[in-house]
Amino acid sequence: MPNALAYLMLLVWPVIALVLYQRLSPAKALIWAILGAYMLLPPIAKFDLPAVPDFDKFSIANLCALAFTLFVLKVPVPVLPRNWIGRGLIALFVLTPFVTSITNPDPIPIVAGDVPALRMYDSVSFISSQLIALIPFFLARRFLGTPEGMRALVGTMVTAGLIYSLPMLLESRLSPQINVWVYGFFQHDFSQTIRGNGYRPVVFMPHGLWVAFFALMCVLAAVALLREGPAAVRPRLLAAAMYLALVLVICKSAGALIYALGLIPVILLMGRRWQMLLAAGLAVIVVAYPLLRGAHLVPLDGIVQFATGLDADRGYSLQFRVNNEEQLLARAAERPWFGWGGYGRNLILDPVSGKILTIADGAWIIALGMAR
Repeated sequence: MPNALAYLMLLVWPVIALVLYQRLSPAKALIWAILGAYMLLPPIAKFDLPAVPDFDKFSIANLCALAFTLFVLKVPVPVLPRNWIGRGLIALFVLTPFVTSITNPDPIPIVAGDVPALRMYDSVSFISSQLIALIPFFLARRFLGTPEGMRALVGTMVTAGLIYSLPMLLESRLSPQINVWVYGFFQHDFSQTIRGNGYRPVVFMPHGLWVAFFALMCVLAAVALLREGPAAVRPRLLAAAMYLALVLVICKSAGALIYALGLIPVILLMGRRWQMLLAAGLAVIVVAYPLLRGAHLVPLDGIVQFATGLDADRGYSLQFRVNNEEQLLARAAERPWFGWGGYGRNLILDPVSGKILTIADGAWIIALGMAR
């Protein structure tokens, strides 16, 4: 259970964010108000109030950034894009939970206690959560859509990575303990942090994978600065990029390392036009992947065999994830249009105890099963 300091930090963050907005430029204040909470506030800890979304590190940071933009900077924030396709996608994202609630009026029978049906009450909370999740996108479009804003974002990511590397290196050696020392609890399954003869760092994030992909973004930001930065500072930028790459290796995440190996040459060598085309192609893959998995068109056996040939442990980990995803895909197929909603209804549950029998290890399978 989180200790008193964990809840105190959630309460204090609005004050910290206010100071950031008073002392920094709008772009840097926005970045640090959200990124700082992501890095430092306790995971899992939240204020669970009725009829509203949970107030956790993410929602508090987003709402603070919006409030201080409107009432401290007194800057309007455009919500809807000019493009009607963009408007339609936002409306679909926000309103889908309403339909999900309507189509899930039945409880799931469990001997130890049924999983509740969804109510209109739930749809209000779910829709509010969707709106809060979009706040950083609205604010980023307002403040980070310029060359200056993008430089601020990239530079801040490098600074954040260098700062966070210190607790990451400590945990890779001693095991993930910082969240226990500071906030009084461990936020995940400790066995998932053990890799080979060492550990995955977790620090104040929900899982070691979050830390690994944070480190990946910091490395890519450093490489981008190395390419575009002035010649006089490139030696320092090269040293920062190499150091952050070493930190990424210590995170012991094969996926993040593969992305780094593929994207670093793209950032260093490709022109802007080819980078944009590649980014568009990757976006299509991300959108199409759940559809291809649902249609069983992804050659999973070959991918698992290839991973096993490289490393038996990684192959086993991948096979375990694939097995869980196949079960969850079958569960999602029972309500393919609007999903199962919340309360763990999208998971495979023991019919007697209600214990969760599957692990939803990817954002796409969670979103597909819940449809929100």
